[in-house]
Amino acid sequence: METASQRAAPFEPRWLPFVLGSLPHTDALRAWNAILKRFPLSPTWPQLPRKSPFEDRYVQFSERFPGLVLEEGGRLQVDRQHNLERGLERLYLAYLEDQREYGRISSGYAAGLEALRRGEISLTRPPLLLGGMVTGPVSWALAVMDERGRPILYDRILLEATAKHLRLKVAWMEAELRRWAPHTLILLDEPHLASLDPASLPREQAVALFEEVLSGVGGLKGVHACGAPDWGLVLQTSANVLSLDAYAYADALLRYSAEVARFLERRGIIAWGIVPSSEVAEQETVESLVARLEGVLQALVEAGVPRELLYRRGLITPSCGLEALTPALAERILDLTAAVSRACAERFLPREEKAKSEPPKAAETSRPDEVTKK
Repeated sequence: METASQRAAPFEPRWLPFVLGSLPHTDALRAWNAILKRFPLSPTWPQLPRKSPFEDRYVQFSERFPGLVLEEGGRLQVDRQHNLERGLERLYLAYLEDQREYGRISSGYAAGLEALRRGEISLTRPPLLLGGMVTGPVSWALAVMDERGRPILYDRILLEATAKHLRLKVAWMEAELRRWAPHTLILLDEPHLASLDPASLPREQAVALFEEVLSGVGGLKGVHACGAPDWGLVLQTSANVLSLDAYAYADALLRYSAEVARFLERRGIIAWGIVPSSEVAEQETVESLVARLEGVLQALVEAGVPRELLYRRGLITPSCGLEALTPALAERILDLTAAVSRACAERFLPREEKAKSEPPKAAETSRPDEVTKK
C-alpha cells in the first residue's frame, strides 16, 4: 500500500466531499470526529475559533509577523516601535533560507492541527486527501492595521512582508500534512477578495501577491472566496483548485467561462460549495442541491466549457465555513455535503469511475468514540 510519504499518482477529485476548515466545536477531538465520520477519505484539519481567540482566522496565522501586536478585542496592529526592522530582517532571512519552521503554528493557535501532529487522532483508514486552510494575503492584509489605523494592504513594505510570511506558513503546514496523506490541499481563505478595489491593488500586483504565497505549496493549492470576486484574477494564478459559494454566487463564474475551460484543461479542480452554510440547509435535500448544481454545470456547458471536464474535475463542499452555526446544524450540513458528494459521483462520473469514488456512508465510517487519544 502506498504510504503518505511516497509520491502518488495525479489526484482525481471524483466529487469527494471537503470541508472548509472552521467548525463551531470547542473540543478538537469532537471536531475531528465530526469530520472523519463523514469525510474519511478527504478530511481537513478543523479550525476552532470558538475554542480560543487565537484561532480567529487572522490571529491564527499572525505569529512572528514583524512588529505585530495583538490588542484587546483581537485587533491586530503593526507597531513600528515594536522591533519592526529587526523583525523584517528575521522574516526575510527565513524566507531566503526557506526556513519552514519559521512558519510553524503553535499549539495554542491550532488545537485541531496540533492534535493530529501529536498523534491524538486515530485515522481509521489512510486518507487520500488531507486539507488545511490559511487566510489569504488580501484578506489578511486588509485585517491587519498600521499605527494610523490603515490596512497594511496599502503599505508596500508590509504587504510584501505579508506574502513572504504567509508563504512560510503554507510551506510549513503542507510539510506537516504530507506525513499522513499522499495528497494535500492548501486553500487560501479570501473572505474579502470580493470587496477588493482594483484601484487599491491592480490585478497584476494582486496576482503577484498570490503567486508569492502559492509558491510555498508543492501539492494541490487553491483559493476559496466568498461572494462574487474577480475570478479572472484567481484563474491567472498557479492555483489548481478554485473554491466558491456555488449555492448563492455560481452565476459569477459564468463571466469567466473561457478561463474556466482553460483551467480545467490544465487539470484544475472546482470545489463546488453547493451546500449552504446556514439555516437554509434545513430547507434543502440532496436531490434539490444536485439539481441546483446540475443547472450551474449546464449553464457553463452552454457557455463553452467542456461537459466532460466539468463532470470529472469537481469536489463538493459547504458554501463557506461553519463556525457561526450550532454544532448540530454544522454536522447536519456535513451530512448533507457527504450525501451530495455521493449523489454527484453517481450522476456525473463515467460508469468505470464510480466504484473508485464511493467513500463509506457516514453511518459506516466511524463511531463517535473512534477518534480518541492514543
